[in-house]
Amino acid sequence: MVLIDGKATAAQIKAEIKEEVDRIVSNGGKRPHLAAILVGHDGGSETYVKNKVLACEACGFQSTLIRFEDDITEEALLAEVDRLNCDESVDGFIVQLPLPKHISEQKVIEAIDYRKDVDGFHPINVGRMAIGLPCYVSATPKGILELLRRYNVPTSGRKCVILGRSNIVGKPMAQLMMQKQYGDSTVTVCHSRSATLKKECQEADIIIAAIGKPGFLTADMVKPGAAIIDVGTTRVPDPSRKSGFRLSGDVDFEHVAPLCSFITPVPGGVGPMTICMLMQNTLSAAKKEFYR
Repeated sequence: MVLIDGKATAAQIKAEIKEEVDRIVSNGGKRPHLAAILVGHDGGSETYVKNKVLACEACGFQSTLIRFEDDITEEALLAEVDRLNCDESVDGFIVQLPLPKHISEQKVIEAIDYRKDVDGFHPINVGRMAIGLPCYVSATPKGILELLRRYNVPTSGRKCVILGRSNIVGKPMAQLMMQKQYGDSTVTVCHSRSATLKKECQEADIIIAAIGKPGFLTADMVKPGAAIIDVGTTRVPDPSRKSGFRLSGDVDFEHVAPLCSFITPVPGGVGPMTICMLMQNTLSAAKKEFYR
């Protein structure tokens, strides 16, 4: 069994990005600039944005954090999005989700200039991804592809089961894994209504678990030699920890890991790769690799 170390891989990629940025700047080029809008004081969002700022520092990027209270109007937030769209010093930006309920997340996503949409959520980027055109691929699916590639996990012609159908992970992951230039796999998407979910998993060479239920994938659902990618990150109570909780993935790691050829841990697997891929997308935006 090979443990896929997302933390070490992310550190390596950030070092590679830093090296390229240093070269660009030393040759007189512009330092990549990522901006982030954070609305309110959600604990998870605060942590994510803090980690994104630290990742920008590690990669040699300029970063700007724009904060608003959670009573900001939708109109005012859209005005700020428009300002960043027009700011030529900003290569890419994100609006940290979730947003307060009085603001339409979809309206905000669609207001972002797709050429600066380094989260890869804009319908233009999603559509281009679906038909295999160059674009910003959303960070979690992109990070999973990078882990599969760097660990030489066989994907071509293999049966891949994806647990979950979210717009952020499940759906884009299915699109990418079936495309020839990425996974080249035979893909099945399972979800809470799938009647043959257990049987599909038992036949899978690769399982990507993004269903949001701690310990959902158990040993009796996994065939020997399968590769398991665990996207789940749920806080579960743990009185033995100082924080009072621990992070749990969607996979029953203790019992599933001995069966696998490859597996990602939680934490330290897919999570660190997500922010790292946002950095890759920002570098692509600064270099105008996809859109002029």
